[in-house]
Amino acid sequence: MKNKAIISKADKGNSTVILYSDDYIHKVNEFISCGNFATANADITKTLQKELRDTINECRSVIQKSDKWKLVNLNTTAPAMSGLIKVHKEGVPIRPVVKWRNAPGYKLAQMLVKVLLPHSPPLHIQCQEYCPIDE
Repeated sequence: MKNKAIISKADKGNSTVILYSDDYIHKVNEFISCGNFATANADITKTLQKELRDTINECRSVIQKSDKWKLVNLNTTAPAMSGLIKVHKEGVPIRPVVKWRNAPGYKLAQMLVKVLLPHSPPLHIQCQEYCPIDE
């Protein structure tokens, strides 16, 4: 359909953007073509799901048997990407937003963050210019 428009959030500034669907699709495809991405010939989500289940089952000393079911997504899908329009940049490119919630390793990744974060060193942010955090 010609001249079909979409409404999207802008990347910054709490504003809304209206643009033609063709322009949005072009911006997303441009981002993908300029990045370091690989194209898969088939959806490997089910294969990854099986490998993840096998790995979780092998980790008997780390993962309790009663907790294994909590670490596997049942209805997995490949992560989906959308883009927020960067209205503050020249050429109004997109900022990618990836939805990982239904990916095979999402729940396992959440558990690993909870386990490993207390053992990681604290992060110290240094600002080169004026930084309100330093005050």
